Amino acid sequence: MPEICRFYGIVIKMYYNDHSPPHLHAEYGGDEIVVNIDTLAIIAGGLAPRATGLVMEWAAQRQAELHTAWNQARDMSPLDKIDPLP
Repeated sequence: MPEICRFYGIVIKMYYNDHSPPHLHAEYGGDEIVVNIDTLAIIAGGLAPRATGLVMEWAAQRQAELHTAWNQARDMSPLDKIDPLP
């Protein structure tokens, strides 16, 4: 699964040609959440509260870029990296 961003030990990834709805996978400390890009709702999994908050803050700031990455993944194109939280 291609990595699109990494910050504070959190790794954000997307699968190529993945199922709908548009979503991202965030991994931290051996745990994972799946987050809907449109609603920012957690679809599956769980992370520590602080890590979850950082993922949600980052995703809220990067929704347009996440949609671009989702479309690239659906088209089997190389994924652009997305800037981390400062």
